[in-house]
Amino acid sequence: MGKQPVTEPFMIEKLNEAKVHFERALDCKHTEFDDLYPYMIEHPQFFWYKRYVAWSELLTIAGLCEELSFEWKEQFTPQQVEYIEKRVMSSTVLDFWYEKNDSIEPAQR
Repeated sequence: MGKQPVTEPFMIEKLNEAKVHFERALDCKHTEFDDLYPYMIEHPQFFWYKRYVAWSELLTIAGLCEELSFEWKEQFTPQQVEYIEKRVMSSTVLDFWYEKNDSIEPAQR
């Protein structure tokens, strides 16, 4: 695979993939993380850890978009942008990520 330039469309695509990954983890749906660590499904802490990994990925890519001055915030509701900017995955984030978010559906993949 050749080098791909870090363009705004490329980063926004990666950001949207990270958003879907996080939302699938929130919804307890299958993600590639399940394939990497199939034995963890048997452990109660698995879903917390899976969400933490997806949240970290989302924060990392959003942070890179911010540093590169890419317009990333329009991919999220104002409430979700606030959660991302605070950087802490609290129970509020887990409970209200979709709250008042009728126009954007949870991850469908």
